[in-house]
Amino acid sequence: MAPKFGTSGLRGLVSELTAELVADYTRAFVAACECGGTLYVGRDLRASSPAIAQFVIDAALSEGLDVVDCGALATPALALASLTAGAGAVMVTGSHIPADRNGLKFYVPTGEISKTDEQAIMAHLGRPATHHTTATLHTGTQAEPAFRQRYVTAFGPEALRGLRLGIYQHSAVARDTMMEVVRALGAEAIALGRSDVFLPVDTEALDPDTRGVLAGWCAEHGLDAVLSTDGDSDRPMLADRHGSVIAGDVLGALSARHLGATHICTPVSSNSMVLQMPCFDHVALTQIGSPFVIAAMEEALARTPAVKVAGYEANGGFLLGFHAQLAHGPLAPLMTRDSLLPMLAPLVAARAQNRDLADLVADLPAVFTAADRLQGVAQTASQPFLARLVSDAGARAAFFAETFTDAGPERDVNTTDGLRVTFQSGDIIHLRPSGNAPEFRCYAEADSLDKARALVAQGLVQLRAVLC
Repeated sequence: MAPKFGTSGLRGLVSELTAELVADYTRAFVAACECGGTLYVGRDLRASSPAIAQFVIDAALSEGLDVVDCGALATPALALASLTAGAGAVMVTGSHIPADRNGLKFYVPTGEISKTDEQAIMAHLGRPATHHTTATLHTGTQAEPAFRQRYVTAFGPEALRGLRLGIYQHSAVARDTMMEVVRALGAEAIALGRSDVFLPVDTEALDPDTRGVLAGWCAEHGLDAVLSTDGDSDRPMLADRHGSVIAGDVLGALSARHLGATHICTPVSSNSMVLQMPCFDHVALTQIGSPFVIAAMEEALARTPAVKVAGYEANGGFLLGFHAQLAHGPLAPLMTRDSLLPMLAPLVAARAQNRDLADLVADLPAVFTAADRLQGVAQTASQPFLARLVSDAGARAAFFAETFTDAGPERDVNTTDGLRVTFQSGDIIHLRPSGNAPEFRCYAEADSLDKARALVAQGLVQLRAVLC
């Protein structure tokens, strides 16, 4: 696919992320956005990432910015370091997409770039290089330790004492950090599935074979849970002692409750059970993507600066918008997607109550979600198809009647992001093309996990017949 700039930054085929193109986007970013005179640069573990990171570094130095090269580290660790320093940042990562692709994520000194920033960057493309010679390159050695210490300070060295936790390492850039953090919190950590080649693990759409492996590890090693992340470690994956993966939006709700949040901002695709949880005073539903969640959080803080606001996405990426005071210590805000916090907080909560992680989930409102995607679906096919369903009630009814015969007629249609249809049965189907990859996603919500998964499977069969 041609490199595309959107909610998750720039993404494209490695073969097309040339030195010239990466330098062009880097120059446009530093021209359009305030970076505080310094740029922090990090990367994931893809084979292509070191070279692309060097393209960014060279371009930033040429523009007169000092550069702090943080090497391979989690995206939230890079964001925390740049926010603390009042600097801009660029993370070289393609997140969960295949290894033949990569990308750039951009951060200003206050956090992730906004949709307005995206437009400004696009408007500055094509600027000639300025060739400054006075900028300095530094090696950033404190970013990852500071990120790790953040959780030890907040939760304390006894928070996970007695737990036996597996760390599915694969090629996640925070795989060693996860080991160190859970050990520092008192747990026993067992390394599992480490890979020397990049694996495109999508924590939102784990395949049945991977789910089976997780269950096998839990039984073989007597684990209380398995932790993992996607490639750049801004999305969590947490499985209970049976190997059952807990959905990201469930982790978000559990984490927000444990941290004492009262105001939630989350995309419309998230599990609607959060609307039934009495501990939250207000829930704002947004478009899909962390910039939209952040915008809603900032609006809440502008209205009431002391509001205890948190945000999360259906993929589990968690954003903390207030100073949380936990039993052991404080936890400062970090309004960018974090993967460690929404795994640690539920584990700490369960351990403090001397309960199993699955018990915490079982106590939540009985609403279940599932999601999967079709890959290799061009937007030239998916966008007209979705537009037709949105605009034509007859076409929509015909499409859904073919597969979802037990759902009944539609009760509500939500087009905040894609097409989200609630049926008379209470089942929900949400269709949405990816904004930065040739993928088409199908989400479902039902009163049982098996039913939600079946709805997604049925939806993918019909979507494949139409789009592939």
